[in-house]
Amino acid sequence: MTEENKTEEPKAEAKKEKTRTEEFKVIGSEILVKFKEILHEGNIRRVILKNEDGKTFLEIPLTIGIIGAAVAPILAAVGAIAALVSSMTIVVEKVEDEKPKT
Repeated sequence: MTEENKTEEPKAEAKKEKTRTEEFKVIGSEILVKFKEILHEGNIRRVILKNEDGKTFLEIPLTIGIIGAAVAPILAAVGAIAALVSSMTIVVEKVEDEKPKT
């Protein structure tokens, strides 16, 4: 499994937020395990699953309030995808609030 980090500049919004993406290349059964780890980290805005060619296979928007019953169908879908593919890239978009400078 490999990881890549990218940071994007904040957009002109009322709230100052930094968006950061991380990419994880995973194979087989690691897909579901890594996806569960990502969900438990928090501050996740979106998860994108890409195939070996880099094309988006599934894009899952997530909110801070996602819990229990709402996660079950997502995990089932990711588990089904993991059973069908040999390797995949998981792209995680995280949001980090900028602290005001004093």
